[in-house]
Formats: sequence, structure tokens, C-alpha cells
Amino acid sequence: MINPPISFEALTPTAFLRRSASVFADKTAVIDGDQRWTYAQLLERCTRLAGALRNAGVQAGERVAVLAPNTHVLLESHYGVPFAGAVLVALNVRLTAAELSYIIEHSDAKILIYDFEFEDTARAIAAAVKHKLTLIRASGDDQYEKFLTDATPLTEPVADERSLISINYTSGTTGKPKGVMYHHRGAYLQALAMAMHSTLNESSVFLWTLPMFHCNGWCFTWAVTAAGGTHLCLRKADPALIWQHLRDSGVTQFNAAPTILIMLAWHDHAQPLPHTVNVSTGGAPPTPALLARMAELNMNMTHLYGLTETFGPAVLCEWRKDWTLWPAAQQAHIKARQGVGNVISQTLRVVDGQGADVPKDGATLGEIALRGNNVMLGYYRDDEATAKAAPDGWFRTGDLAVMHADGYIEIKDRAKDIIISGGENIASVEVERTLSSHPAVLEVAVVAAPDEKWGEVPVAFVTLKPGQSLDAATLIAYAREHMAHFKAPKKIMFGDLPKNATGKIQKFVLRDAAKNII
Repeated sequence: MINPPISFEALTPTAFLRRSASVFADKTAVIDGDQRWTYAQLLERCTRLAGALRNAGVQAGERVAVLAPNTHVLLESHYGVPFAGAVLVALNVRLTAAELSYIIEHSDAKILIYDFEFEDTARAIAAAVKHKLTLIRASGDDQYEKFLTDATPLTEPVADERSLISINYTSGTTGKPKGVMYHHRGAYLQALAMAMHSTLNESSVFLWTLPMFHCNGWCFTWAVTAAGGTHLCLRKADPALIWQHLRDSGVTQFNAAPTILIMLAWHDHAQPLPHTVNVSTGGAPPTPALLARMAELNMNMTHLYGLTETFGPAVLCEWRKDWTLWPAAQQAHIKARQGVGNVISQTLRVVDGQGADVPKDGATLGEIALRGNNVMLGYYRDDEATAKAAPDGWFRTGDLAVMHADGYIEIKDRAKDIIISGGENIASVEVERTLSSHPAVLEVAVVAAPDEKWGEVPVAFVTLKPGQSLDAATLIAYAREHMAHFKAPKKIMFGDLPKNATGKIQKFVLRDAAKNII
């Protein structure tokens, strides 16, 4: 045995930045408004961020939270935090201060780097959490920049490639946030898979329309760097600004939820692009109308499927060249399938209640089960939820699907009452719990209603207590006061709830009713 071994190096996606800083040293790595940095400069900034975190007392394995839109600050944290040996907790900017405070406390993050837009939220979080939280404000010429310039560059080696690199919080279907633990190995491999399937290369200009806080930007925060492409940061997913970049900034790829694509496809500025732009979407199958419209605009769409627990897209609708000869309607049906595992995934399974594979007949329902390098280590500080999610060594996604003869899966229904609105998961039970806390509410059930803009929106059916009166606008306002606005129901219907013989609410009846509400 050779010591040290010459045939092994711990995998970590931070290695991509070190390579690109050497190979593409003078190439533009990041564009953020009027600011630009080369790959050499990006490496310098990220290693200084690591040194600054160490100066602030952050030790290996400790958590660092970041609350920011898609700016260079959040991108730099994907390298600077792990360079310090620490664990990144990228926060969902759409959550309330109370929801974020829970995540900060659960993860025990000691430092919160925040964008200036979230000054009030950051202060509220610091006041609410029980432990001391150091705040670092970022706005371009401020505390964050001094934080970096005063530090000595640091790169902490990764001893264990299956150690934590990040914790991504998801509400799942219970409403209680769960911390999904990502490891260096999985992030490295998933980034390479995303780079390959999205055909990223050194000429790529990747527009950041997908939130970087969401599954670490589906690992594209590392994938674009691996390819030596340019990160084009976008503070807000404004359709007019996106179209401006598509026309004028040489954008070659971007990712977005269907709701963003719908806004783009029929926007006033929409017009066919002079070059093909590769677009990946997930969260809901793209409709035939959307696929046709995007093709008219010279955008090539790929349908992806995954969860926070799978480092983002573990599955994609791998397109075969001979399918282009099929009629458009048939192509659209194929493109709407979830597909097959990505290049680093294990073979997908669809299993029955006993864990056995269902027939590949395109008709027998089962639950999607996954395992492999791009599956989480587990839920942070929640062994019970981890064991429940993978009862036999295969992670259960909670989505019901069929397996086709060609090995492609197609989701038919959700096993759990999750609502996907604008690419964000909304737990129906969380909304129900919030509405039920109103003193006039006796009983409530929340289901998804189809929506042209957001894909789905929550709709509530409410029974009031005897003698109580309440209007929908008041109850919606109440919900918006107690939870993130996008989670609040868009419509409320009052009356008795349909129930079966055992008293269980029949949500399938409510779903049918909700189809005609919005």
C-alpha cells in the first residue's frame, strides 16, 4: 500500500473553482449588475470568505446561514463556507422571519450573512433566536466587503467526502421544516451530471433565474464553475429583465419553474431568439402548449424531476433523436414524462406497498424509490424521519408513478397532499394548522387548485364554529400574517366538509370542486 495513496482524492465541488481559477484565470466567472469578477478573483474572494469565517470563530462542521437573492454573495458562500470546513445553510428568501428563526435555531447557525434587502428580517431573526447570532450585512461596499478584505485566504482540506457540505431545509408534507443533509461527494457528482445534461462548457452564460437557495441551485452553483462558464446573477426573476438578458447578454442556459416559463412565453417582449437557449424545468410537467411556444421562441426544454432530498434533479426526460420524427402531440407527451435517472443516478424503481417493483406496463401505480450518490445523508437531527423515508435502503419520494416498458417513469398522482406553487412546495397541513388557529374556525381542509400563472395554488374549505361569522378576505389576511404570503390560500369556501363513514375528510371531492374555483 502506497502511503499516502495516489489513487484517491476526496471529492468536493470546491475543487471545480480551484481548477477553473487556474485554467480560466482571466475569464469572466461572475456578472452581478455592474460588477464582474474573473475566476482568479472569484477564488481569491471565496478563500478570503473562508478566512473571515474562521476569524469570526466558525470552526469545522459549524453552520453558516445566508439570506440573499441570486447575487455574488450567495454564490461565493457555496465555496467560501466549505473552504472554511463549515456547512452552508442557504435560506429561502420567501419565508417569514419566524420560519427562518426556526431554521437558524434548528441548524444552530452562529453567523447569518444577509443581503441589505432583508435588513428587517435579519434583525427580527437575531432577536428571536435563543443563541447569539452574528450578522454580516452585504450591499456592495459595506460590512461584507470589509469582512473579506481583512481576512487571510483559507482552504480547509476535505478529509471525508461524505461529510456535510450543506443543509437545505424543506417543509416536506408535514409543515415542519426538515434539514436535508448534503455531502461533498454527492454535490460533486450531481454538479457533473448537471453540467453534462445541460451541455455546459466554457462558452456558457448561465442566467440565474432558479433560486440558488433551492437545492443549492440544483447544484448548478458548482456545475457552471466546473465547466468554466459564466454565472449571470439575477436579483429578481423579472420577465422583462430576463428577456433583456436573453437578447443582449448571450445567455445559453437557464433553469426555471414552469410558472416562470409561462410568464416568459407570453410576455410582451417575447420573440424568437437568434440562437438556441437550453432550458431545464421541474416542479410540474410542462404542458404541450408551453412546449410548443418555447420551441417557437428557440428554447429547447428538458423536463427534470427530483426533490430536495436528491440534490435536485435525479431524473430527466432523456431525449432520443428518433423521437423528433414523431408528431408534435406525441413528442409533448413524451417530454412531459419524468424520465430516467441522470448519469450518476442508480436505476430508478417504482415499488408497491411491500417494496416490490411494479410491472413495466405503464399502468400499475407505485411509489418512486431512489438511492445512490445523489441522495441525502438523511434529515439533520431527525433519525425518525430519516428511517421512515428509507425503510429498506431506498428513499421513498412520496410520488405515485407508473413505469413504462422503456424504463421511463411517469408521475400520475402525489401520494401526499403537497401543493407545488411556482416551483415552491406548500404543505397543506401547515396551511390548515394556521387557519385552524383562528378562533372562529372549526375545521379546515386545504387542496391544490390549478392556476395559469403559478401552476397550483392553495384553496381552503372551511367550517366555522356555531354562531361565528367570518369572511374570506379576513381569513386570508390572517393567514398572511402568520405565514409566508405565497403559502396563504388564494380562495376560501365556507360550508360543511365532505366526509366518509369514518369521519375522514374526502379530499378528492374537494379537489374536484377546486378545479372550478380559481
